[in-house]
Amino acid sequence: MTQDMHAVHRREIKLLRETINQLLIMAKMQVQEQDKSEAFNLLISQLREANQHLVLATFGAQDMQASAEAASLRQTEFLAMLAHELRNPLQPLAMANEMLAKMVDLDPQLAHVHGVIGRQVGHMARLIDDLLDASRVSSGKVTLQTAPLLLSDILASAVETGQANISQRQQVLSMTLPKEPLVLEGDLVRLTQVFANLLINASKFTHEFGHIDIVARRDDNLVEITISDDGAGISPDIQPYIFDLFTQGFRSLERAQGGLGIGLSLVRTITQLHGGTVDVFSAGVGLGSQFILKFPLSSLSLPQPGNEEQASGAVLPRRVLLIEDNADAAEMLALLLAQDGHQVDVRHDGPSGLRAALDAPYDVIVCDIGLPGMDGYQVISSARAALAAPLPCFVAASGYSQLDQYDRAGEAGFDHYLVKPLNIAALSKIITAQGPR
Repeated sequence: MTQDMHAVHRREIKLLRETINQLLIMAKMQVQEQDKSEAFNLLISQLREANQHLVLATFGAQDMQASAEAASLRQTEFLAMLAHELRNPLQPLAMANEMLAKMVDLDPQLAHVHGVIGRQVGHMARLIDDLLDASRVSSGKVTLQTAPLLLSDILASAVETGQANISQRQQVLSMTLPKEPLVLEGDLVRLTQVFANLLINASKFTHEFGHIDIVARRDDNLVEITISDDGAGISPDIQPYIFDLFTQGFRSLERAQGGLGIGLSLVRTITQLHGGTVDVFSAGVGLGSQFILKFPLSSLSLPQPGNEEQASGAVLPRRVLLIEDNADAAEMLALLLAQDGHQVDVRHDGPSGLRAALDAPYDVIVCDIGLPGMDGYQVISSARAALAAPLPCFVAASGYSQLDQYDRAGEAGFDHYLVKPLNIAALSKIITAQGPR
């Protein structure tokens, strides 16, 4: 009996242990499931938080992009207005200097004074252009008007721009070109800007009586142009960054005219837009520098000169209406045109300029854009709508040089667009090209 009870007891203990083990397993599984649930809930929570951060970051990036675009637009508009305001006073200075050029025979000093004013006005105009070009580069708005060009013509134009600086410092410039004509496909104004910037830089950082050399050679389908000098040189630690915007090289007290650090950045950008490369080499400070440019040669033919009529005899006078609110600029330009034999009337605001255009026949109307009362676009579009054929030639004279201004001027009815300070030779050519009415 006792043995049976022990056997029953052992079975009960065994069953109890099995039950306990099952309960422990179930409890462990429950704990694991709970841990999984808590981990899952934690993951969900983290995902929700990450998603919130993503949403906030997305909106933040959009806000930053919008702010950056707004800041860039404000900068562009500010630089355009600054250029306009700086060009306006340059206009009468340039015109007065043109007048001075006609009087150099009166006093031997006048030629020197004329040269000084011309160089400084040209320097200011280039600085203004560089400022605007820096803005265009940063926003990717540099555009090219390409055509087949002779390398010799490009370099001649650049030398003409930089010659005043070189002559002033009594430096020696030499140029060696291949005998064969080399043709590039490019924008003459922009390529001239590239080489003129390099020449002016070479002159600026080379001592008086120093040497500047331009050497071009053909290398298969490329042309390599090297501009070298024996001037201040470039420190090795600066050379890797010399083409970056606002980077300046050798500076000292006597080099206070070091510039804005824009020119070489424009050189690289314009060169690359033409499919070319530019590199710099200098053995160090005081050891001169070399800029090596390579451009692809073009297989296109140069345009043949047309059979233009050759002018004979004296230029017939033209009737010119000048609408300009800057009294000094208007007076100087009117005097210059009058000395060329033209009859010039001047108005200083938009409404009176429009009335004058409608009241008398003119061969050419030179009109500023920023005028009181009516702007130049309104004046010319109204004149075009009201006048009968033959219409006068409409010439815009503006301190703004953005491409959209050119387009807007064309839409308003201007035939030509000149940026201040005006190129008198270009304006004279436009005026004399118009047949008298």
